[in-house]
Amino acid sequence: MTDGIGLHLGIREHRRFSRKPENEKQDGQTQGRNIEKQKLKLQRLYWKISNIRDNYIDQTIAEIVKTKPSFIAISDINVSRLMKDHYVAKYLLGQKLRRFRERLTSKCHETGIQLRAAEKSFRSANICSSCGLLNKGASISSDTFRCSCGYTEDRSLNASYNLRDMVIYTTG
Repeated sequence: MTDGIGLHLGIREHRRFSRKPENEKQDGQTQGRNIEKQKLKLQRLYWKISNIRDNYIDQTIAEIVKTKPSFIAISDINVSRLMKDHYVAKYLLGQKLRRFRERLTSKCHETGIQLRAAEKSFRSANICSSCGLLNKGASISSDTFRCSCGYTEDRSLNASYNLRDMVIYTTG
C-alpha cells in the first residue's frame, strides 16, 4: 500500500451560451413532426453524454483504487451554496459529483481503503501546501497558486496536497 491520495474536485466556470427561445406554437396547437424528431435526437444525445460521464467516473475511480492507497482524502463540496451561482449551476449539475462520491465511497468500502472527507469550511485551495499560510487574496479564476513564501504550484495540485495532509476530517 502506498501513502494516501488527495482528490480536489475543482469546479471551473464555463462560458455561458445564450439560447433562442423555442419556437412554440400558440393557441394549444401541436408541434410539427420535425420538431418532435429533433427533441428525440436531443434526448438521445443527452443520454449518450450521461453514459459517457458515468463511464468516465467508473474508469477514474478504478484507476485511483488500483494504486492501492492507504486512504483517499476528498473535499466535501457545499453544492447548495455553489448552486446559488447561476453561472455554474447548470455545469455543476452535469458533472455528477454526488454519483462520483457515492461510487468512490462504495469502492473504498469494497477494497478497505479509508475515505476521508474534509470539513466544508476547509479551504484546501487557499492554503499553501509548503508553508501552511492562508492566502485570502487567491483568485478563483487563476490556475496557479502563488504564496508569499515563493511557492508556486498548479492550484488543483496544491489543493490535493492540502487534502492529503489535512489533520481534521470525517471518515465515510
